[in-house]
Amino acid sequence: MTDSTGKHPHGMMRRTDREIIDREEIDAIIRSTNLMRIALVDGDMPFLVPVFYAFDGSALYFHSAQTGTKIDLMKRNNNICFEISVDHGVIESDEACDFEARHRTVIGIGKAIFVADEVEKIKALDGIVAHFSRKKFAYPKANLDRTSVIRIDIESIKGKKHS
Repeated sequence: MTDSTGKHPHGMMRRTDREIIDREEIDAIIRSTNLMRIALVDGDMPFLVPVFYAFDGSALYFHSAQTGTKIDLMKRNNNICFEISVDHGVIESDEACDFEARHRTVIGIGKAIFVADEVEKIKALDGIVAHFSRKKFAYPKANLDRTSVIRIDIESIKGKKHS
């Protein structure tokens, strides 16, 4: 994805031989794990936090308590960056400076949107819980009312892999 000027907001990838351009491959990485890191901005200071998430094919969802640093930051500035990485390891070399990181990584940016619709909220929570259990759960109204669900509307996404 690119912005309206045709330029990618992340810039051009230096190692184009490692770039993942196939959206199906990017989506497969997103679906293959349950933890992503989100980066927010507090003035000129970055704030990074890991969260469990769900993916519906076009947007990412995570949940949170209704108060706290990440909630405060998203309310002030809903720009968000996310990172999902799998297949970590080291590719060793005989030369000290030639070691490489083995990985498949997706990085994207978007807007954090607080979900108000209860049906969408429950669907997102079901997606998050599905990473950990096959059981279906009911969410008591009191729990739903005190849980924030945040949707990331993806504006740009990139993939990269090595080995």
